[in-house]
Amino acid sequence: MNSKFDFGMIGLGTMGRNLLLNMADHEFSVIGFDKDATKAASLEQESNNNKNVKGVVTLNEMVQQLKTPRRIMMLVPAGKAVDDVIENLLPLINEGDVIIDGGNSFFEDTLRRIKYLQEKKIHFVGMGVSGGEKGARYGPSIMPGGDIEAWKHLQPILEAIAAKVNNEPCVAYMGKDAAGHYVKMVHNGIEYAIMQLISEVYALLKNGIQLSNKELHEVFKTWNEKELQSFLIEITANIFKQKDELTEYDLIDMILDEAGSKGTGKWTSQEAMNLGIGIPTIDIAVSLRNISAYKTERVTASKLYNTSTTINTNNQQNFIHQCYDALFVATILCYAQGLAMLHKASEEYNLEIPLHDVVKIWRGGCIIRSSLLEKFYTAYQNNNNLSNILLDKNIATLIQSKISSLQKTIIAAAENNIAITGLMSALGYLNAYSTAKMPTNLIQAQRDYFGAHTYQRIDKEGIFHTKWND
Repeated sequence: MNSKFDFGMIGLGTMGRNLLLNMADHEFSVIGFDKDATKAASLEQESNNNKNVKGVVTLNEMVQQLKTPRRIMMLVPAGKAVDDVIENLLPLINEGDVIIDGGNSFFEDTLRRIKYLQEKKIHFVGMGVSGGEKGARYGPSIMPGGDIEAWKHLQPILEAIAAKVNNEPCVAYMGKDAAGHYVKMVHNGIEYAIMQLISEVYALLKNGIQLSNKELHEVFKTWNEKELQSFLIEITANIFKQKDELTEYDLIDMILDEAGSKGTGKWTSQEAMNLGIGIPTIDIAVSLRNISAYKTERVTASKLYNTSTTINTNNQQNFIHQCYDALFVATILCYAQGLAMLHKASEEYNLEIPLHDVVKIWRGGCIIRSSLLEKFYTAYQNNNNLSNILLDKNIATLIQSKISSLQKTIIAAAENNIAITGLMSALGYLNAYSTAKMPTNLIQAQRDYFGAHTYQRIDKEGIFHTKWND
């Protein structure tokens, strides 16, 4: 067989096919493998039978037709399936070939696979891909990590197919070892948090001041034309005008209020606990998805507590603008938590994550793309070692100009029993982070009192314990 293909894909679901078709659009020859013959055939059909696009149903047939060093990407479910594919590939490939895991694998699994394949002199790249099916087809945000040699083999293809912002590709080397999957994990945690905030503002506007879905569409459409412009605000505006095909109602009103998840948000929260860094808004977003699953109990509790959610306001437009500012500030605080976690993880695990490149490639293609990322990019250009974007003077000025709206919105919600725990946690995070002296000295006293856990003093070095008087 002729070795003529530039790139191979294992798994020809929609994402896998779309990525290969994207590559073919940029004049790379691609071959894909799937056990399902219909998926392999669909790849060729969707390419309009482009001679540089081929679908096959045996792994060996794909591997044998790839140029060396081979570049082979997996898009299979995280976990055992990834390990199984690796084992199936090993007898077929050579030293120096590159295997890429483009799924949402847990970073520790990626690190284990890197070490395993290093011994066999095979490059392994954990690579986050964000943007959904459309992004894969026309330009995603791509987050590869691993050894720099593998990145050099992949760079021309990935830069060609990635989304572009100011003619710059939304892909960059994310750092050593499992940095790519780590960055994608935190990306997804931020995504959870921002989605939670948007849903809470929806509750304020829908239940609090009784805006219709048509009015909600117009509000979010207008917001997307301002500083809050982002993919999630854009699709939210579109959701409110979607009609249900089965009834005469708007589709949003027919969707059950129980949220699903694939686990990446939970991983972010768990890993933040291991790192010892606070990401309360991401944590809350995960917890509230869990609470949403208890629908029957929530219905019963709503009757027991007879909660009313109507907000009385003398000026509806002022309240809408207040919600805009509140969401704006809280969204910044979501990014701040995630980026601070990446900074901490990069130091802790020696990943060498370039945060300026992280926010740069998130500007386009990915689910959390937002005009706010330009401000963060500027902040990191001013100080590439910034541990938290809240320490940037320009970001601080921006937050201070709108913080009163977040405070007022929380007060209105609390007085009227509207659950906005995400917004509350965002404000709590800011207040705690910007408090020079927290009340934690009392916690240390309590710990020493009941458990002799010791404490430090403000006036001298050392570790101290007191025999407390009952």
